[in-house]
Amino acid sequence: MATCTKCKNKAGYFELNQGLCRACVAENNSSREAVLNGLSLRPDPAIAENTRIEGELAAIILTTETATALPISDRIEIITAECVLGMNIFNDFGSAIRDVIGCRNETYQAKLREARKTVLDDLRREAHAIGADAVVAIDLDYSEISGGGKSMLFLVASGTAVRLATTAAPAS
Repeated sequence: MATCTKCKNKAGYFELNQGLCRACVAENNSSREAVLNGLSLRPDPAIAENTRIEGELAAIILTTETATALPISDRIEIITAECVLGMNIFNDFGSAIRDVIGCRNETYQAKLREARKTVLDDLRREAHAIGADAVVAIDLDYSEISGGGKSMLFLVASGTAVRLATTAAPAS
């Protein structure tokens, strides 16, 4: 049996989604949706500002340079985001056992997923800070840093921050 990382309830391995049970996933989705829709339980200017920024951060993120419906007017600059995640000794020990018996390593998979989400979010924030509308030609480079009894996962995301051409509304 697996355990939900949020509520600590027992669940089957195939019932978990990124370490969360179905109830916690639904709760997270409804909470995120409420914040994004400005339906926060407590009126707070910081939450409203975060909601506005979150909407702007939902910029287009592409691994290709072009898209048929993406009118790029200006390439601003190359931007990067980095993430280094340490694995503790217990995770390393469990990983070594899984390596020997040949099964999936959910601990490393979760760490890689967390690193990917972190760098893409950081890339969005970097693009927003310089006034970009989108980031194109994104490349994700994964590495492992190990030695001296330590093991760390390293991920770098890079892409080109661009401004999109504004299309004029047709005259009525």
